[in-house]
Amino acid sequence: MMDTQATAVLNDSQKASLQNATQCLAPNWPLDRMIAVNPLWKMVDRPFDQVATEMSLLAGIRCHMPVETYLDWYEQGRIDNDCLLKAADEYGLSLSVESLTMYLSKEAGRVQSWRNIADWADLTRSNNKMSWHDEITHQISQFCAAHYQEQRPMLNRQYRQQSLNLYEHWLQIARLDRGLSIIMSEAHLDEQFDLLPDDQESLFAEAIKTLKVTHTSLEQYGKALLLDINGWGSYLAYRAFEAEKQGKSQDDVRSLLAIKMAWELVVWRYLEKHNTADFEALNERWGQQLLHINELRGQHHDALLIPRIWARALELSEQKSLQRQLTQVAPNSPEAPALQAIFCIDVRSEVYRRALESQSASIETYGFAGFFGLPIEYEQAGTQVVRPQLPGLVPATIRVFETQANDEQLAQENRSASWNRWGNAASATFSMVESMGWWYAFKLFKKSLKGDTSHALAPANNSHWTLTRQGHTLSVDDQAQLAKGVLDTMGLRHFSSTVMLVGHGSHSCNNLQSAGLECGACGGQSGEVNVKVLAQLLNNLKVREALKPLGYSIPDHTQFVPALHNTITDHITCYSDVNDLRVRDWLTHATYLAQQERAPRVDENLMHMTKEVRDAAYLRRAQDWSQTRPEWGLADNNAFIIAPRQFTRELDLQGRSFLHDYAFERDTDAAVLERLMTAPMLVTHWINMQYNLSTTDNFKFGSGNKVLHNAVGDHIGVFEGNGGDLRVGLALQSLHNGEKWMHTPERLAVYIRAPKSFIEKIVKKHELLKNLINNQWLYVFQWDGQAVSRYNHGEWSEQA
Repeated sequence: MMDTQATAVLNDSQKASLQNATQCLAPNWPLDRMIAVNPLWKMVDRPFDQVATEMSLLAGIRCHMPVETYLDWYEQGRIDNDCLLKAADEYGLSLSVESLTMYLSKEAGRVQSWRNIADWADLTRSNNKMSWHDEITHQISQFCAAHYQEQRPMLNRQYRQQSLNLYEHWLQIARLDRGLSIIMSEAHLDEQFDLLPDDQESLFAEAIKTLKVTHTSLEQYGKALLLDINGWGSYLAYRAFEAEKQGKSQDDVRSLLAIKMAWELVVWRYLEKHNTADFEALNERWGQQLLHINELRGQHHDALLIPRIWARALELSEQKSLQRQLTQVAPNSPEAPALQAIFCIDVRSEVYRRALESQSASIETYGFAGFFGLPIEYEQAGTQVVRPQLPGLVPATIRVFETQANDEQLAQENRSASWNRWGNAASATFSMVESMGWWYAFKLFKKSLKGDTSHALAPANNSHWTLTRQGHTLSVDDQAQLAKGVLDTMGLRHFSSTVMLVGHGSHSCNNLQSAGLECGACGGQSGEVNVKVLAQLLNNLKVREALKPLGYSIPDHTQFVPALHNTITDHITCYSDVNDLRVRDWLTHATYLAQQERAPRVDENLMHMTKEVRDAAYLRRAQDWSQTRPEWGLADNNAFIIAPRQFTRELDLQGRSFLHDYAFERDTDAAVLERLMTAPMLVTHWINMQYNLSTTDNFKFGSGNKVLHNAVGDHIGVFEGNGGDLRVGLALQSLHNGEKWMHTPERLAVYIRAPKSFIEKIVKKHELLKNLINNQWLYVFQWDGQAVSRYNHGEWSEQA
């Protein structure tokens, strides 16, 4: 141990800077609970443009598309000249269209981003040696994978016995790993790990002192180190998020930062002792960077001006087009409904809803949050496995389970789960066919023939559900109160004879990110459990009786039918018999119409088939283990509309808008709107930003080539290949069809049909909403018939 350790102690300012640095990463959920997340969620208290500058400065992260992409969209007519001028004006440029387009056609040279110690050391390192940066990432990543995996823990036994934190466990392993010296071709490298402090706080103090990190640059340096391994950092942020929901504390992100800083100290000291020339160059460059970080930040800010103007002009153009649709529509007069169908607000349901409604004016569809307002977690009967069935932001307060277990089904699912765990190990999915040869390929071929796209932990049909809260079964009155809250938010006041509750799921094959194609918010699960539980509540005659004094009188002849929309095939599966033959015909025809509309985006060959042949082709697609693009998920989402369906029913929104029904006339205290703006609006923002940032920078916020994905620790996440950092976000195949981008990065535009006073009151009450709106992470508009006004910084501005 070096003597400097005794004198190096963190002061309060340094502690605060390190703590702030650890807050830069948003949680990233594991594969089996994969949900959409804004990767910059922890920074929404600052303006989006400011955060984009910092990401570019500290990690070279792009929050905008390259200029040539915007130019292509401009030439295609997607960006309006008036909107281009307006965007430029917002950024202080006042030029003619000709001068402006000439100015904006320049691709600014890429400004050098911050370099960590390892990056500077690599500049003078021999090309014949392993890169410091790459080996550090590999070593930390492999250690974390072994440390956190649950099925076959490799390093945890000793860790659990000694109660070491993550840094201390890493240091123990690193001191035993003599292979690092061999891999790096540096004979005495292993000695440096013996000199590191045994506890992480001493490590921080020693590294800061040795590396001469100034007070003004410490927080940025800490962020740069974590962003350099943001995959694992985001997973650890998820673990901390889940612990906090349970009232516990977990600080492994800080330990990960200590590990990264320890490596920096190792490289610095090793070069200082063994390579004087390289160390002198490193020392000079590092010192100059610390001195000039503010100048470097200014260069990044200036370099981003052109892509910012293009991005804003694109948003204004697409908002203008949608607002023209919204203000020109005349709401229809509803007929007495023969069918009511409530769908998740997911953008994929918009296409199917139009197809269904087009067949009869007596068909009503509604948009409702995908977990159907039920704060539940699901425990499969006969197991101890529990999974959430609601957005990751919301804690479950009710547990549901089937009263009777189906032993045969349970045994089959256990066998399936064992096979899936093995198939998702280090040689998983596409690469597994190559490594395991014909035997695994035969298994996949057999699955294709059988059409086996079932999910593990799927509830049995015709189950009876028991609902419990803190171990106690919900009474009839409790169930009625739960149902009332759902109906209040849903906005359903009258009931047809058939009311369908339609969740959604995506049943692809051989796809590690399949959970991300389920409900984009609800714990990576389909809505099957939720609709079955809600249908049981609303079909229960005792619950209906208890609902009457609460303001809801459901006719005896009304049947609530739980159903699931398969978003790959556009098939609707009903979990109870539908008595009305017309409804069955409507659903079948809606499937054909939706499949036809989606065909040009999915595969142009589908356009020229008969409806029956096309339907069979969609089914094969869902069962094809080699299909890397089973569907486009929520790609190209750009708007969230909170209004009665009658105001959008005649519009073709191209499957790009989330639609939630809401009637302000029945919401006198704005309580329902407050729920929508503080829950579904946040969820849609997360989805929107996940798609945006996976597109603008797939290397840092996406997961690369799906064909190369390998599961880490069974469900923790994916590697692209067999190493590197843990990958977060979406694969390229979910965003690009090989020729063009299928998602257009633009911040979510939220349109609310409600009095301005409602919106003002709610935003003023919630600091988070103020941050999202005032810092330009999303846009909020009030839509009042023929006029649209934007709310920003407490002021309203009418949109032309």
